[in-house]
Amino acid sequence: MRSSSIRRSAATGALAAAMLLAVTACSSTGSTESAATVAPQVPVASPTNPAGGLAVAQNAKLATSVVTDANGWVLYRFDKDTSAPPASNCIDTCATTWPPEPAASDTQIKGVDANLVGSVKRADGTLQATLGGWPLYRYSGDKTAGDTNGQTVGGVWFVSAPDGTKAGVTASASPTQ
Repeated sequence: MRSSSIRRSAATGALAAAMLLAVTACSSTGSTESAATVAPQVPVASPTNPAGGLAVAQNAKLATSVVTDANGWVLYRFDKDTSAPPASNCIDTCATTWPPEPAASDTQIKGVDANLVGSVKRADGTLQATLGGWPLYRYSGDKTAGDTNGQTVGGVWFVSAPDGTKAGVTASASPTQ
């Protein structure tokens, strides 16, 4: 009986050690890109929580139509990405500030031409939604749905128009749509 008890204690100890190792490995942040793929617990309506859809909304501040997620959070495009072929170049800390809009096979689309909606595989293996070939992002600096605080940040971030071009930007200020 004593031998059985020792084996059970050893097995329990090994299991506890394995669980501790797994938890420690999961909390390692070797790269911001990896950490960004594990969604923290956040309120349902936030710029870092995927909403599962694309919609068109009128934005009074920009005086034009813009693309939002299903909860009304404005989506952006990044001039350092490419649309043909689609490629996302916002990784690591960039993807923390500008969380990629996840692509899903069941994405609900309201007011956006379904032929313009697609996806691109990111360096971390996740799929990101695209519009007109441009990868879509949310902005962590937007505090409420409808905010456009990311518009023109660094001269390379722009709210997405329903056709994937830059919303609220005049042709003279934006030579590369």
